[in-house]
Amino acid sequence: VEKYRPQALSELVSHRDILSTVQRFISEDRLPHLLLYGPPGTGKTSTILACARQLYREREFGSMVLELNASDDRGIDIVRGPILSFASTRTIFKKGFKLVILDEADAMTQDAQNALRRVIEKFTENTRFCLICNYLSKIIPALQSRCTRFRFGPLTLELMVPRLQHVIQQEGVDVTEDGMKALVTLSSGDMRRALNILQSTSMAFGKVTEENVYTCTGHPLKSDIANILDWMLNQDFSTAYRKIMELKTLKGLALQDILTEIHLFVHRGGERVQLGIILERPNFPPALTECFLLSTVDFPPSIRIQLLIKLADIEYRLAAGTSEKIQLSSLIAAFQVTRDLVVAEA
Repeated sequence: VEKYRPQALSELVSHRDILSTVQRFISEDRLPHLLLYGPPGTGKTSTILACARQLYREREFGSMVLELNASDDRGIDIVRGPILSFASTRTIFKKGFKLVILDEADAMTQDAQNALRRVIEKFTENTRFCLICNYLSKIIPALQSRCTRFRFGPLTLELMVPRLQHVIQQEGVDVTEDGMKALVTLSSGDMRRALNILQSTSMAFGKVTEENVYTCTGHPLKSDIANILDWMLNQDFSTAYRKIMELKTLKGLALQDILTEIHLFVHRGGERVQLGIILERPNFPPALTECFLLSTVDFPPSIRIQLLIKLADIEYRLAAGTSEKIQLSSLIAAFQVTRDLVVAEA
């Protein structure tokens, strides 16, 4: 991840509009205080470090840039001490402003943030502050109003793939097309995570395929989820429970992950899985049985809503630390009730 961190603004692959704005600020020498926020791995720290490299030469870096991370102590004493003394002094040989980078600023206490607002205002003349955080709501409004805000959204598929291919080419990793797709899907817009998964999979298996990526991250395979759905809708309760427990134990799957994936299947009617809801009932018209065999996980809206509420409840209970076995029973029950409702409606 550090080896391929972009060094210059031109190397950053995403958020062109933000970069062009920042580039203009720098070229016109009018850089304001910045507040960069958004999910991790989207290029916030890389952007400000690239700016700093453009503003200062290598040997000036130490005296002109103060970078503090969440791992450093950044309580009220540090704001009143080192940050204040760094911001209030000027360097003799260099005109222009100094730069204070506060990474993960949402980890700062309310008191420290309140102490910082006065420092920012008082020393604007010779110091610029850049706050970086994941959650904008954790930064007090007084600091937000003193900074120019930029939101770094998750990276899109089109931006991630070329960068990943560049790294793959440099490192000589063997990656299949479905492996690349799995990398991008699992990282969900986080470039750092994509590279970490790529590295760990290539070290563990040598070849990066879809199955290897899912196995390495401990994520349930799509085929496993399709099987679980198939069992829940087509088998009786005890058989479904037994089979899913066996699969969970064999693959070491967490119910939380299974639930998330199943939610996607239920929610996105687009990715339909052919699942026959086999009805062994006397007096059931053969034509209807045939219709259900061709049925997909595409429930009528009223039934789908009930199922989603059930899934949400199960996730809430799992988060509260309840027994996985009981919640799995609840999950199977929710689907079996849904199946009966579909049959009843038909």
